[in-house]
Amino acid sequence: MGNIPTYHYPQHGKLVVLGAGESGVGAAILARQKGFDVWVTDSGPLAERYKTQLEDAGIAYEAGGHTEARILDAVLVIKSPGIPDHVPIVKQLKDRGIPVISEIEFAAQYTDAKLICITGSNGKSTTTMLTWFILSQAGLNVGLAGNIGSSFALQVATANYDYYVLEISSFMLDDMVHFRADVAVLLNITPDHLDRYAYKLQNYVDSKFRIIRNQRPEDLFIYCADDPLTVEGLQTHQSPARMLPFSLTQQFEAGAYLNEQNQLVINIPNQAIFIMDINEISLQGQHNIYNNMASGLVAKAQELRNASMKESMSSFKNIPHRLEFVACIAGVNYINDSKATNVNAVWYALESFAPRIVLIMGGVDKGNDYEMLRDLIRTKVHAIVCIGKDNSRIYDALEEDAEIIVNSASMQDAVQIASHLAQKGDTVLLSPACASFDWFKNYEDRGDQFKEAVMNL
Repeated sequence: MGNIPTYHYPQHGKLVVLGAGESGVGAAILARQKGFDVWVTDSGPLAERYKTQLEDAGIAYEAGGHTEARILDAVLVIKSPGIPDHVPIVKQLKDRGIPVISEIEFAAQYTDAKLICITGSNGKSTTTMLTWFILSQAGLNVGLAGNIGSSFALQVATANYDYYVLEISSFMLDDMVHFRADVAVLLNITPDHLDRYAYKLQNYVDSKFRIIRNQRPEDLFIYCADDPLTVEGLQTHQSPARMLPFSLTQQFEAGAYLNEQNQLVINIPNQAIFIMDINEISLQGQHNIYNNMASGLVAKAQELRNASMKESMSSFKNIPHRLEFVACIAGVNYINDSKATNVNAVWYALESFAPRIVLIMGGVDKGNDYEMLRDLIRTKVHAIVCIGKDNSRIYDALEEDAEIIVNSASMQDAVQIASHLAQKGDTVLLSPACASFDWFKNYEDRGDQFKEAVMNL
């Protein structure tokens, strides 16, 4: 357990944090606590709560631009995952040999807690929350961080957990070098964020497989044996860790699978076998069986009791903005899936509901390939209502398959249009397949505006 011996970064001197969001402010507070001379810089405005946190901690910062000379004077730089490697200041830092790392990488050197790290193109927030819920309900002293919850670094600075469940994005993985996951979970790999990976799928696959970097034989690697890109990636990315696959179609001596009775089976040698009817699981849909398999394997590997696991898996409620039920109005169900920022997530959402669906989608396209949605659009979707500034690619890809496809002027307008197109028994589904930054602050803002518009109908 613990990552401390493997780290070789400077332990004092000038430390610069690029980006003053949740992760950056948490990293700054931890760095200050550890004796660094800390300075925070953000190219945009700072939220009031982050300003207050930095000022209370006595940490200097600037907003609305970067003072290049001060950044280049650092011995160590912690970079927000939202800042790409190709921006000029990051390139200059790397050219000078100044280490540029993630908040997760920085914080992990200061805790000996067991790190359970979950990545994947889809389902990672749900699986992270579910894993944390199962472990915490069983009485483990466990923190929740990464791409979800409060900053990992801030928790390392202010709390003392025995375990952390961390949601890890590919952007975070790109800035990790010495970091090691005691338990690594890779849910799936589907094309996403290709604009950050030179539009090369292999670069994105390689990024996801960094989750197993530095693992040891005593560690665990949990992965989906049904996912083609993961299985293919295993040929070139190998972990010495103990491997626990999960599948809907194959059975394993060590892993998770469905048996002939449609029961979820989790089998880890030398432990009592776990069996649960999939109809008893609170999160329904094929993708959620996978999520429960992954979380169940993590829990079983920590030697949790079967009864405790079943209780948690049958009572867990999903996270906001992920297939979140909003309301039933005039017999129409309204579902907020704003967190679906790629095509594969939309495929899962459409798979979860019966026909007829009025689908609200669109936003900042990240190089999406909509081909995989065509069959489901044809068979399940009554109409598509587009949000966002430019939806020409959605029209080009899906116009022939959609009965109706229309633009909207705002989220309120989109919901109004959808409500007129929907009939009793239909589902209005916000599942955008795109980033949110053209009309909204983030996917949460987009989801909140959807919910508000629904409640105003």
